Amino acid sequence: MIASLARLPARVLLATALLGLALATAPLVVDGYILSVILIALYFAYVGQAWNIVMGYAGQLSLGHALYVGLGAYMAAALYIHAGIPPILGVFPAVAGAALAAAIIGALAFRFRIGGVYFALLTIAFAEFTRILFMHIDWLGATEGLFLPVENRTTNDLLNLRGSPTMFYYVLLSLVVASVALAYYLRESRLGFFLRAVREDEDAAEASGINIFRVKMIAVVLSGAMTSVGGVILAFYYNNLFPSDVFGMHRSIEIILAPIVGGLGTLFGPLIGAFALGILGEGLTAVLEASGTSTAGIKQLVYAAMLIVIIKFLPGGLWPSIARLIRLDRGGER
Repeated sequence: MIASLARLPARVLLATALLGLALATAPLVVDGYILSVILIALYFAYVGQAWNIVMGYAGQLSLGHALYVGLGAYMAAALYIHAGIPPILGVFPAVAGAALAAAIIGALAFRFRIGGVYFALLTIAFAEFTRILFMHIDWLGATEGLFLPVENRTTNDLLNLRGSPTMFYYVLLSLVVASVALAYYLRESRLGFFLRAVREDEDAAEASGINIFRVKMIAVVLSGAMTSVGGVILAFYYNNLFPSDVFGMHRSIEIILAPIVGGLGTLFGPLIGAFALGILGEGLTAVLEASGTSTAGIKQLVYAAMLIVIIKFLPGGLWPSIARLIRLDRGGER
């Protein structure tokens, strides 16, 4: 991986360093509102990168990724509330639970050659089944929701994820950096080539000797495990969980928007897409509120229109076009 980094053009390394510096210093120069917008964008960049692994790299359409967000959030929150286990430790059973759920879905789908839209429907079914199940578990708050104790956010406690938005910002920024590094490793590794081969043509990949079942299972399990970490952050940032919200279909749609807008199968696509959607959404909200117009449903309509435009005119997403414009693609950076 280090050798492949050394082969990157200087302009790529410089652009990446400048982006990292801007994000690292943002809490020092922006107000609380702007910081919260960037924080949410980082969250969607992280979970978008996790979904990008299973769809952008392996070509497996999952529309039920809210399942992994909910499992991670509920497991870590329940362990914290009922057993006093801090989330820094609770994240491990959360990741294990989400990975197990992803493995079950993957095994059911890939053993029977279920793919495409049918795999997408299977992921939706599991998320919906889990949502209904959690609505009837009293230990998890059932339909009334699970609430974490709200504490003073002026004191940062990383062990228990209790603290200011700035603390959560840097936690999410670290996760985004780690996810981009992992995506880069996958792209340059042998496994990454196997993933892309499966994405392009499963039959040809299998004929060339690739174990397509194993490759797809790795992608699904890794994606689910990564997404569950985002669920843990979500639970301890908002301090409340409701099955209809955390497992809802809208949650899965939110996860997939950033990588689709930014560019599927790219390193920076989920990050670019998350910030583009965040700026568009918050700008639209500010304009509508200033004019006294209700924002109900309008943001979703604008997002839908943006998706249509992207699919029609920029089917590869925003990032490949930006990379070509600033000539980052000469080094293969996509």
